[in-house]
Amino acid sequence: MDSHGSSNGLREEEIDAVAMAVIAVVVNTMADKESSSCNMLMRLRQRRALLQSVAEAPDCAATCEAVVQLCVALTSGVFPRLTPRWWIKRRTGGTWEDLRLRDDATDEYFRQKLRMSTTMFNHIVAACAAYMEKKVTHYRMPLPVEQLIAFALYRWVSGETYESGTSAFGIGRATGLQAFRDVISALLQAYPDAIKWPMGRRRAQILRAFREKGFPNCFGAIDCTHIYIDKPAGAPSENYYDRKQKFFVQAQVVVDLDLRILDVHVGYPGSVHGVRVLHNSQLFRRAESGELFDATPENLPHYVVTRGYLLGDNGYPVACPWIVSPYGGIDQGADEERFDTRQKVARGCVERAFGRLKCMWRLFLRTHKTNLETLPQQFVVVCTLHNILLDTGMDFDENLL
Repeated sequence: MDSHGSSNGLREEEIDAVAMAVIAVVVNTMADKESSSCNMLMRLRQRRALLQSVAEAPDCAATCEAVVQLCVALTSGVFPRLTPRWWIKRRTGGTWEDLRLRDDATDEYFRQKLRMSTTMFNHIVAACAAYMEKKVTHYRMPLPVEQLIAFALYRWVSGETYESGTSAFGIGRATGLQAFRDVISALLQAYPDAIKWPMGRRRAQILRAFREKGFPNCFGAIDCTHIYIDKPAGAPSENYYDRKQKFFVQAQVVVDLDLRILDVHVGYPGSVHGVRVLHNSQLFRRAESGELFDATPENLPHYVVTRGYLLGDNGYPVACPWIVSPYGGIDQGADEERFDTRQKVARGCVERAFGRLKCMWRLFLRTHKTNLETLPQQFVVVCTLHNILLDTGMDFDENLL
């Protein structure tokens, strides 16, 4: 640049060079950046104004001022930064991309992959959104709430590892681990009353249904199921080991004849007896205090008066006045045998509930690697989803059994 150019401004070819450099920076910044149509239009207008000031710059001072304005715009978010390439590995998001399609086959695909319709999924997303919204930062856009919820549901349904599940949804493993915790917390907050002891009309329906089975004032059936896990890390493995040489966690559940879960208590190691699990549960404390069984007193044979009870198997103590177990034994009279048969049929609802629960959410059907800290909450969440889907009247696919 000569002295004349310095005093009178940049030559035309120099202005063009600066403009091209600025355009290259802007285009590179905006590449691959998704945004809503309204925000994109606003940003395009701001970009056009900035570029126009560069293209029409009369001298060095104006050109420098335009470049400074562009830098300020970049740092203030007018042109959001791209995620640095080394922050996140590029993934395809295969299953998630298929779930995002909106055509006639999508609803069936949702039922196959997430065990629910698109309508039900959208309802859950809307309920959980307030508890999962992330702050939009200057570095990268947060993942959509629906993608995180779909990922968690998919893992419970498929039983796949974190590595496989995150690849199917185009997210990293660390992001998947945190998303899992966020979804669990959001679902428990969004549906606090999905699992609750029956009251009012619901209680009357349950009592009437069990009365028709021959058990007046019966509130439900109780049993324990095993959640099989890999050898736990960071905990005494012998506490989770059983005589079948498997590691598992105990889950105590109460259900009614509609397979609705009324109470759940989960978390004790497999070596703990079911009776001890019962005695340490909130259910036991509430029952002993007279809080749960408050139906109208019913006179039963042998001068027995009851205000409510649960049906259980022979593993529960006879001394517990609010759990009715079968007589058992080999040499039974006709009356005892008839009672045991009817009790087993009525109590079968809890076994059917376990079968439906584990076949829908197959992570709990087989041995899997898990975090013992979040496992109880995970099981409570799938029990919550179990009740939510029952409330919607969704048909259960018997082929899953």
